[in-house]
Amino acid sequence: MRHTVLVVDDDPAVLDVIVGMLEDFGCQVISAHSGADALERLEQNRDISVLITDINMPGMDGHELAELARRARPELKILQLSGREPRRGGLPMIRKPFSFEELADILQRTGIC
Repeated sequence: MRHTVLVVDDDPAVLDVIVGMLEDFGCQVISAHSGADALERLEQNRDISVLITDINMPGMDGHELAELARRARPELKILQLSGREPRRGGLPMIRKPFSFEELADILQRTGIC
C-alpha cells in the first residue's frame, strides 16, 4: 500500500533529505515548513495518512502540531523527529540524524508505512 505522507521540518535541507528517503521508500510525499502550513495541507488533502514532524520548530512545535492534527484526524499515524527534544505523548520518535535504514525500520516496526 502506498501511503501519502506529510513531512514537516523548518530546515529546508533536512526536509529535502527526509522527502527523498520517503520517496525512495515508496511513499507519496507532501512537505510543509511549519505547523500552520502542515495543518492547512492536512485540511486540503484527505489522502494524507501519515504525519512525520520535527518537534523543535518555531511558532507551533511538533508536539502541538501532533495534538491538533490528532484532534482533526484521529486516524492519522504520527512519527516525531528530533535531535534533542524528549519523547512525550506516547508517539513514536526517531532521533536525528538517522539513516534510510533506521527510518525504514521505525516505519515498519510502528506500522506507519
